[in-house]
This record gives sequence, structure tokens and C-alpha cells, in this order.
Amino acid sequence: MANLMTMTEPVTTAGGAARAGTQAIGRFWRAIRSNRKAAVGTVLLAFFTLLAIWPSLIAKDPPQADLYKSALGPSTAHLFGTTQYGQDLFSQFVNGTRETLIIAVVSGVLSTFLSVFMGLAAGYLGGVFDLVLNYITDVLLVIPTLPLLIIIVAFLPGSGVPVLIAVLTVTGYSYGARQLRAQTLSLRGRDFLEAARVRGERAMYIVFVELIPTMTSLIVATFLGTAVFNVIAAAGLQFLGIGDPDSLSWGTMLYWAQNNEALQTDQYMWAIVPGVGIALLGAAFALLNYAFDEIGNPALRPVRGSRRSVFRTRRLRVERAS
Repeated sequence: MANLMTMTEPVTTAGGAARAGTQAIGRFWRAIRSNRKAAVGTVLLAFFTLLAIWPSLIAKDPPQADLYKSALGPSTAHLFGTTQYGQDLFSQFVNGTRETLIIAVVSGVLSTFLSVFMGLAAGYLGGVFDLVLNYITDVLLVIPTLPLLIIIVAFLPGSGVPVLIAVLTVTGYSYGARQLRAQTLSLRGRDFLEAARVRGERAMYIVFVELIPTMTSLIVATFLGTAVFNVIAAAGLQFLGIGDPDSLSWGTMLYWAQNNEALQTDQYMWAIVPGVGIALLGAAFALLNYAFDEIGNPALRPVRGSRRSVFRTRRLRVERAS
């Protein structure tokens, strides 16, 4: 992902912070409309959100009930077929969206909050705070994340969704914290922060009203990047059987498909459907990053106008030069 540097003007009042937030939202929607990849990401994320909110309206069958013949192929009655246990795969896919999305979003939000706290505290306070917090972040950065996740989740009792979210939160914040610390260090000596200190503003006011609004794009991009990682990491852990295999998510669907040798017994849809869902949800978060890259980095903004107008401009320049 591209390094993001926000171009937002300094905010000096609470009203200015509100205006800056409104302007940032407006730039975000303009970026989505002008960037096809961001628009596709928004549509995909909205689609999966609808599946997660209203699964019973879309899939009528109980997802874990053994109601049908085993290993049926796709048909009008069963869009994706059935499992070895006679469970409807379409119903499992729709109902599994909720847990998968909850893990990605909740752990992404908590990781981003931790990244903001650790990064801003280390960069703004400096001194001993910077030394200690930066040391913790550096340790987590150099440890391979996936083996660490496997060890932690495997040895924690009752490794259900809350434990999985907690582990992903703690292990996934370090990269964003490092970026936010660097951004905070670059802003710490700016004139608008010095002016706030001279006015006698408290540190909390400076951080929340002056500093954080100038880093909105980077914070949101940190969340999106963390969510992409968490989608894949959670599914990978559940596929390995780490966690609660009786819960319903795309990762546990892959776990049971592998346990029942779905690919070897020609039950391809059992493995393909959750795999495609994981890929599309990860792509949705990744594609949305293009919108925030466009907000934070003007060099990435698409050139307006058609090719015809570009060629016409070049031709006029050549004619004038001749």
C-alpha cells in the first residue's frame, strides 16, 4: 500500500474540526465516484454487509441442519449444493458472512485504535514514552505474525471469536502504529501545534482537535489494511482448526471441507465457495484503499478528461510551436 500523507489544513477550532471532517467525507465520496476500483470495493463491502445483517431473509434453510441428501451438486434448490452432512452450502455461506465480517471489522477497529494510541503517544510525548512504546512495537514487528497467532490461540482456553479478535488486535496494530508515530513526529513541530500550545490548550485538545484530524486518511487506511490482514489471518487459523470449529464462518467451512476431503471426493463447491468469499471480502477492503490513497496523495489522483481531449491539447501545442 502506498504511504499516505494527508493534505488537510490545520484545524484550530472545534467548528474547524467539524468542517474538516465534512470536507474529508466529501473528498472520500468524490474519490469513490471517480475511482472504479474504489467503487467496486464499496459495492462488494455493502453486499457482504447486507448478507451479514439479514442472512435469514436471503437463505431460508438452517445452516447447520442435516436436512438433505449428502454431497448434492449445485441446482435451483441448492445453489451451491450440499455438504457431506446434507447441509445447504448457500445457507452456510450467507450465515457465515456475519462472523467473518465481525472478526475483520471489530479486530480492525480495535487494532486501529491501539495503533493511534501507541503511535500518537510515542510520537507526541517523546522521551521515555517513545522509548518504551516504540520498543514494544518493534518487538511485534520483527516476530513472524502467523506463527505467533497460531501459538497464542492454540494455548488459550476457549478460543472462540472473542479470543480470536483479541489476539488479532494485539498482534495487528504494530505496523500502523509505526506509520502514525512517524507522521506524528513530522507534525509535532508544526506552527499550528505551537500556536495551540502558546494559547494554553491542553494536550488532549491538541491531540484530538489539532493533530488527529490532519491524519484522518492515514488512520482510515490503517484500518482498511488491518481488516484485509484479519480476514485472511482469521480464516487461516480457523482452517487449521484453531478456535471453535462448531462456529459458522467461512474459515470453519474450509476446515470441515478439508476434514471431509471435499476436493478429493469431487465436492469442489464446499471448498471453492468460502474461498471465493474470503478473497472478495479481502479485495473489498483493499480496493477501498485506493480512495484514501487518492485523498492523501495527489500524485495518485486520476487525470480528468478523455484521451481525445488530451490528444487535441497536444496537437494545438504542436501547431502553436510551428
